[in-house]
Amino acid sequence: MNSGQPLGSVTQGSLTGGLEVRLHPDISVEDMRVGKFLVVQGMRSRFFCMLTDVALGTANARIIADPPHWEDTFLREVLAGSGTYGTINLAPMLMFTPEEVAESFSPTNGKSANPFASSMTGLASFQPQTSTTMELLPVKTIPSHFSQVYEASEEDFRRVFGWEDDTQRKNFSIGKPLDMDVPVCIDLDRFVERSNGVFGKSGTGKSFLTRLVLAGIVRKNAAVNLIFDMHSEYGWQAVCEGKQYSTVKGLKQLFPGKVEVYTLDPESTKRRGVRDAQELYLSYEQIEVEDVKLCSRDLGLSDAALDNANILYAEYGKAWILQLLNMTNEEIKLFCEEKRGHQGSIMSLQRKLLRLDNLKYMRAACPQNYINQILRSLEAGKHVVVEFGSQSDMLSYMLVTNMITRRIHGHYVSKAERFLHSGNVSDRPTQLVITIEEAHRFLDPAIVQSTIFGTIAREMRKYFVTLLVVDQRPSGIDNEVMSQIGTRITALLNDEKDIDAIFTGVSGAGSLRSVLAKLDSKQQALILGHAVPMPVVVRTRPYDATFYAEIGDPAWEEKPDAELFAAAELAKADLGF
Repeated sequence: MNSGQPLGSVTQGSLTGGLEVRLHPDISVEDMRVGKFLVVQGMRSRFFCMLTDVALGTANARIIADPPHWEDTFLREVLAGSGTYGTINLAPMLMFTPEEVAESFSPTNGKSANPFASSMTGLASFQPQTSTTMELLPVKTIPSHFSQVYEASEEDFRRVFGWEDDTQRKNFSIGKPLDMDVPVCIDLDRFVERSNGVFGKSGTGKSFLTRLVLAGIVRKNAAVNLIFDMHSEYGWQAVCEGKQYSTVKGLKQLFPGKVEVYTLDPESTKRRGVRDAQELYLSYEQIEVEDVKLCSRDLGLSDAALDNANILYAEYGKAWILQLLNMTNEEIKLFCEEKRGHQGSIMSLQRKLLRLDNLKYMRAACPQNYINQILRSLEAGKHVVVEFGSQSDMLSYMLVTNMITRRIHGHYVSKAERFLHSGNVSDRPTQLVITIEEAHRFLDPAIVQSTIFGTIAREMRKYFVTLLVVDQRPSGIDNEVMSQIGTRITALLNDEKDIDAIFTGVSGAGSLRSVLAKLDSKQQALILGHAVPMPVVVRTRPYDATFYAEIGDPAWEEKPDAELFAAAELAKADLGF
């Protein structure tokens, strides 16, 4: 089928329920697939739609009561199109009405003043003689009866999703439509200005999707990334899913001069051959009660233990953990008598915090502040990957991500307030995207109000810090946070609760649910939200040698970047180093 051949006619529908289209006799219902991108040419406007359902219809109930024999191909062909037919349901997503249409068709030339009343295939064949403004608008009406439906053309896709070589926007191709060889782009400037999510059940390629998006952000300089790499999949290389002995390149290999890797487990990093990784250590003096509070479930701490931790912090300040770990039972008893603490709770807190001694990256004191070192890298425009190696247990992941994020967010708040006060462009913080996996652990409804990640998700772009959450259980994320997620890139999900969570705060979600449920388990995703003009199903861009050649930047290995060096020096001065 080509884009000039009409596929069917609109027979009925509504603005909220979508359109029902009867396919023409020569169009096979088997060519219609859920998620397909189609256009409807109305009398005045062109409607961009997503196919949400496919069905079979009959003109007479007697045909179903007495169907033709399966070998009677002649009768089946006679009935096709008149007695039996296929129908599809479309959800209109966008529309536009060309301006100055009447000027392009002179009444004196014998043609209708309405170009869409002709038998032409639609706007693709309509060449106006005056300039027109093609502004895409939300759908607020529907096409009339018997409006014709067409395959979307390459021009339609470019009009809606833009082009990767657009010099006006930072477009990035994330994939292609299910049945066309044309890129579908997301606007990275719009993507990074809000928190976003990559969702899908285990094994659907969430990590590959995330790595794809992160590579686009790096390549297009849309923001700087801070990536908490729980399973060592984003930094240097990762195992190719389904191919045990095959690996794919990480961000450090693609952009050696733009990406820095910090590791909590230097031995593991060296064994895996990661180049130029920097060690990362944290000290007990850096841990605050708020950091411990986020790990309370993993440490098994009660509310009473946390209350007594505040008493200890008020007494000993930054040295509260070291003091607690070195206290004897008698000293704890005396402390409780003087400070009105609870002896049992403090002794329990002491036992639970002893687990921190087993963490390879914890020190009583550090020779330097590694968190400030990461911050200097981000201020210099470098993208930072924090690898956990063998320290990928949930306690380490919750503790480290919270400690680093709280301090970096505090610095960004200070810089944003300075920028808002001065209005000087040079004071504007570089947009920061923080990537976290197992996001429901940080954004659970029970704790989201008191965590830094919940704060960032709710603040959106106010302080130039946003989240990229990666999760297989979106139903575990607080509904308020999900409603603030700007763009959602979703692979296959089966659980009804997870599917419901994906469409939290999304209008017209009913028609999209069937689309999501019908995705393939590999290399397909539904994209909707702030960074795309309308929801779209794509075959995700392959993460292979071709992608490496298109996205990578080997020149960074050959020469230093003077601008980044200057930015690094300014960042050091700003931080007081």
